[in-house]
Amino acid sequence: MTPSPATLLPEPGAEAAQHSARLIDAIRHDIAAQGGWISFARYMELALYAPGLGYYTAGAHKFGEAGDFITAPELSPLFGRTLSRQVAGIMAGSAPHILELGAGSGKLAADMLGELERLDCLPDSYGILEVSADLRARQRALLHQRLPHLSDRVHWLETLPETFSGAIVANEVLDALPVHLVRWQDDSTDEIGVASGESGFIWQQRAISDAALLQAARAIHVQIGLPDAYVSEVCLAARGLINSLAGRLTQGAMLFIDYGFGAREFYHPQRHTGTLMCHYRHRAHNDPFFLPGLQDITAHVNFTDIAECGIDAGLELMGYTSQAFFLINNGITELLKDAAPENLLDYLPLSAQLQKLTSPAEMGELFKVIALGKNMAQPLSGFARGDLTRLL
Repeated sequence: MTPSPATLLPEPGAEAAQHSARLIDAIRHDIAAQGGWISFARYMELALYAPGLGYYTAGAHKFGEAGDFITAPELSPLFGRTLSRQVAGIMAGSAPHILELGAGSGKLAADMLGELERLDCLPDSYGILEVSADLRARQRALLHQRLPHLSDRVHWLETLPETFSGAIVANEVLDALPVHLVRWQDDSTDEIGVASGESGFIWQQRAISDAALLQAARAIHVQIGLPDAYVSEVCLAARGLINSLAGRLTQGAMLFIDYGFGAREFYHPQRHTGTLMCHYRHRAHNDPFFLPGLQDITAHVNFTDIAECGIDAGLELMGYTSQAFFLINNGITELLKDAAPENLLDYLPLSAQLQKLTSPAEMGELFKVIALGKNMAQPLSGFARGDLTRLL
């Protein structure tokens, strides 16, 4: 695991550089307090979520053209409008409540609520679990600006509710959960963590001490048959999230939309250095030690692990498909008809957005949608065609 040089990336401003330096100091202190070494999961947790300093908990602009990356809701209102069709179906089969995890700028919530109002399927409540105070403020401002008459239905949560019935939505949440880095070599299984070097953070390998991680790493090796000197990620945090949600859901379904693969493709021999990726000002690179706090750090999602964890926790796997099939099954092409083709100013941008959301060369195939439910009698419309559960 040798970070690639980041010399071609843009230089931060003085204030941003100082912010990153403060986070670097905080991480160094944490490493020292832990005896000189921390897991990469701990490093990623601090880099993204350290109070007031982490990438998602500080105030830097992250989404859209001015940020570091563009998510599907930022790309087009068609995404949220189409997703709301599936959410309406889930609520009809359970209860009129929505819980969104990590709501970003708030645009997905606004688009979904607007479409649900047009469909006369508004939820009684729309809960948002958001760890960032800055993003909560942005979400409130956007929703108040676009849908002030619905503000009494939206509330923000500090923790997951004790019980919940309805629809749970998480768009690009799983990829931002902290991951452990594991190296399989010569019949040994070690963890790659982070230590402090003279000029910055360095990789350092140790025997795995966490029992849950060791069990997961050994199971992967047995089930997949990894080649020698193979490095990849294991996301115990995703398992924890699924278990927590499963214990709270009484009736309804949860939808996770993210980029990733089933286990055999995730741990493909050609992917021998893992899937870790960083995003800084719309540039992708693989150096997580570059400007901590100013860049996003992600890993692809192992959807087999998500499905198995949900089933073990008492949930039903209700569907797994590509984003393209999910959106088409829920009528995204019908929504495009709202803009008349002769009105080029409206039609052409929406047509281009639909192409990016569904094209195999864009987001259509890399992004997947998985649904896990409980006590749901009816199948979900988003998985009527294009079933990919055979790849899990």
